[in-house]
Amino acid sequence: MNKFLRIVVLLAGICAASLAGGEVYGMSWDQLSSEEQQALQPFKEKWPGLSPEKQQKLRRGAEKWGKMSPDERREAQDRYKRWQKMPPEQREMIRKRFSEFRKLPPAEQERIRSRYRWFRTLPPEQREALHDKWHSMSREERKNLRERLQSMTPEEQKQFLLR
Repeated sequence: MNKFLRIVVLLAGICAASLAGGEVYGMSWDQLSSEEQQALQPFKEKWPGLSPEKQQKLRRGAEKWGKMSPDERREAQDRYKRWQKMPPEQREMIRKRFSEFRKLPPAEQERIRSRYRWFRTLPPEQREALHDKWHSMSREERKNLRERLQSMTPEEQKQFLLR
């Protein structure tokens, strides 16, 4: 009985190790669906060396990609091309700002998203004028403007900014 118990424990350990090994080593390229392989083609050569977490992240991205309309895909490709052309310092700054944004309370994140959506609905000339005005201000002027805008309702802010 003791010998039988040792064999069962050994087999259980081997099974557990093989299951864990799948998680440690991630998925092989051949285990991906044909749609995933098509979307992840640029990563085919690197795939075996990617961490399971990175593989999962890429698979989620491929799933999102598959659900996008052709216009959404074009926009995503354009954003990616702009990202690739950015200097590393600018990319790092954006990563840092995004990280800070994610730490904000959900209500504050939504307020920022709402203002961004509003800004994107403006005609290009108005967006450019607001952009130029903001970048021509000193730090002190920007700080004062932020404080002033915070005391206004969203509608008052829009009217103030578009005057």
